[in-house]
Amino acid sequence: MIIQEVIEHLEELAPLAYAEDFDNVGLLVGNKQSKLTGVLVTLDTIEAVVDEAIENHCNLIVSFHPIIFKGLKKLTGKTYVERVVMKAIKHDIAIYAIHTALDNALQGVNDMICNQLELINKRILIPQAETIKKLTTFIPKKEAEKLRDALFNEGAGNIGNYSHCSFNVDGIGTFNGNESSNPVLGERGKIHKEEETQITVTYTKHLEPKILKTLFEAHVYEEVAYQITTLENKNQNIGMGMIGDLKNPMDEIEFLDFIKKKMQVSSIRHSSLLGKPIKKVGVLGGSGSFAIEAAKASGADIFITADLKYHDFFTAENNIVLADIGHYESEQFTKNLLVAYLTKKITNFAIVLSNTNTNPVKYF
Repeated sequence: MIIQEVIEHLEELAPLAYAEDFDNVGLLVGNKQSKLTGVLVTLDTIEAVVDEAIENHCNLIVSFHPIIFKGLKKLTGKTYVERVVMKAIKHDIAIYAIHTALDNALQGVNDMICNQLELINKRILIPQAETIKKLTTFIPKKEAEKLRDALFNEGAGNIGNYSHCSFNVDGIGTFNGNESSNPVLGERGKIHKEEETQITVTYTKHLEPKILKTLFEAHVYEEVAYQITTLENKNQNIGMGMIGDLKNPMDEIEFLDFIKKKMQVSSIRHSSLLGKPIKKVGVLGGSGSFAIEAAKASGADIFITADLKYHDFFTAENNIVLADIGHYESEQFTKNLLVAYLTKKITNFAIVLSNTNTNPVKYF
């Protein structure tokens, strides 16, 4: 295998097209064409993790957080970021970061938190908009089924629990090829009328290169007429945070204890308790203050996240319990998710779970 093949598996789980604009995801260090020797999965890439990769003969580190976030103007070893990059390059180790692409994935960071807390009826808290595209094209009526099937095979026409979704309208198309044309139907220099079908399908935006390639390969016309529109519809399968239900309601103190046990945290910073049972739970791994209003609007009884500031706790306004369990603590099981996923996809290489605790925050 080469490193690119591992990347392709990762991007099936979490396409980079859905990462946040501010983020720095993908292959950050190394050559994607290098032969693979092993994969080490970590939450953060620090020097100790690179040493661990060397020790385990792994030349690819799959990291949740990107080690390079802002631009690097020098590589002198002055900062921990520079030292990590220099050591990785010296030992021919590639570093791939998945970060907010996995945050926004349906089976990503927040789904893992929901599973740890045994939540049911899970759904995205803040669905992404402008991730659904609509393709409209025109083809001779007798060729329509063949083209539809080709587009369906590449993932077009999937809407929620339904596949093979399309809308079709029959009509008459006209065209007149010039001297340089080579028409499949009709004659050059003459107006031709053809019974055509207008096909409309939707698809998620990361599929666009494959959809267009298939359109051009499967279409019979020399010049393919098509239109692509970006929809404002929110994508219920892509977005930040999740909402889920407890199988059985719990008392607030009981549930806080449950969080500590399931998320392996020693302490929880929280807003005022409201004296009512916890049933609906909102979660968002990492810094989640921006999602407080969405959690309240969803009817969540508690919102579990990290990095809440002093004034953030006021925004609970006795409508919800805000629980800050720590940044590392909220995302720590992400590497287990990635190891389990890659182990299923890649059976002929070791997928190593990093043993390095990369949490920079210590508690007294």
